Order: sequence, then C-alpha cells, then structure tokens
Amino acid sequence: MKIGYARVSTKDQNLDVQLDALKKAGCETIYKEKVSGAKRERPELQKLLGSLRTGDEVIVWKLDRLGRSLPDLVSIVNQLKQRDIGFKCIQDSHIDTTTPQGTLIFHIFASLADFEREIIRERTKAGLSAARARGRFGGRPKGLNKQAEQKAMVAETLYNERQLSTQEICEHLNISRGTLYRYLRHRGVKIGK
Repeated sequence: MKIGYARVSTKDQNLDVQLDALKKAGCETIYKEKVSGAKRERPELQKLLGSLRTGDEVIVWKLDRLGRSLPDLVSIVNQLKQRDIGFKCIQDSHIDTTTPQGTLIFHIFASLADFEREIIRERTKAGLSAARARGRFGGRPKGLNKQAEQKAMVAETLYNERQLSTQEICEHLNISRGTLYRYLRHRGVKIGK
C-alpha cells in the first residue's frame, strides 16, 4: 500500500501542492499535518509510522517534509528499511529505497550525515582543548552580574526582615523562587532559619 505524508510548517501554509502530488503518485492514504519540522512531536507522523505493515511504501513530496534534519531523516528511513517498508521522494525521484540505485543514493546521504556529525564533534573537541590551553573554560561565569548582585542585596534585606513571604519577595523582585534561593546562598544567608 502506498501511504503519503504531507507537512507544512505553519498554519498559514497550504498542503495542496503536496496532496495533489501524493494522490498522483497513487497514495491510498495520506497523513497530513501543520507543524514545524523542528518539533519532535509530530502526531500524524507517529500515526503513520505506527500504521505501516511490511511491504508498504511511504511517499513524501520532498525529503525535508519527513525529517527534522538529515540524521533524523536517515533514522526514520532506516527504521522503515528494517521493517521492509519502502520509501520514495517525489521531488528527489532518485531516492527510492525499493530500487538498488535509490538505496545506494540514500546510503550516500546517510554516510554524509554521519561524516558531518563526526566533523562537528572533532571541531568542538579541538575548540574546547584550545580554549583550555589558553586558560579559558566554558560555561556560565561564576558569581552574579551587577544587576543580579543588586537584586540579591535587596532579596537578602527583605528575607531577613521577615515582613514578606518568599512568594511575595519573588513577586516584588520579579524572580523565581529558585533564583531567590540562589541569590540568598550567594549572599551567605542561612535559608529556613
């Protein structure tokens, strides 16, 4: 069975071009959704993946409609392949995992994605090593900035006066309870006395 998947990123965009192409390609069922590809939660895609049976074919209009990134796309297509489910792309017609050539092209894409991940990992490690050699370490700087230091002093005063609850202090200073406690610890205040 040929099953289509169509997606647009925003509610303002239209699925018509994709739907027409998927129907023309012979899709009997089409899952469609309007959600950003960057989001992990794509309910219709999950429904599609859950409904597939051995021998089915998933068809998309363009590759970027299916995966959030190349590694994500590779992962999805590999899952399909393991379940003996084909994958075709209408706009990139050379990608068709039901043919040996299409499978080869897709594996080249997968290898490039893996290569890209390794290059990024190597560059990151090299950059961190170079920074450490120069005495620089990553992460948030220790302590508080000037504005936070001022709020911490006010928080300490209000906390020690015991006129306001911690919730009222947070509302007054427009900070979270966790931030209040972090400020108090920074100022050396014993909490909960």
